[in-house]
Amino acid sequence: MSTRDRILAKLTEAFRPEAIEVVDESDQHHGHAGVHGSRGETHFRIRIVAASLTGKSRIEQHRVINSVLKDELAAGVHALAIEAKSA
Repeated sequence: MSTRDRILAKLTEAFRPEAIEVVDESDQHHGHAGVHGSRGETHFRIRIVAASLTGKSRIEQHRVINSVLKDELAAGVHALAIEAKSA
């Protein structure tokens, strides 16, 4: 399973979103810090709309998303661009 697919599965399970998109943008960051050779799967953009994010500040939304993805962040995901909205 790709890192993108694991991220999508974990976020879907944790938040039951109304809408979600996970885009691997690693190819746009070749040569940047955190890019591990040609492996890719280091930079992702997440767009998520979920009722469970209601009432949370932007920082709190990012913290709970990062918490769900802690294993991926520890395993080589270098950057997450998060666009989160409450439903």
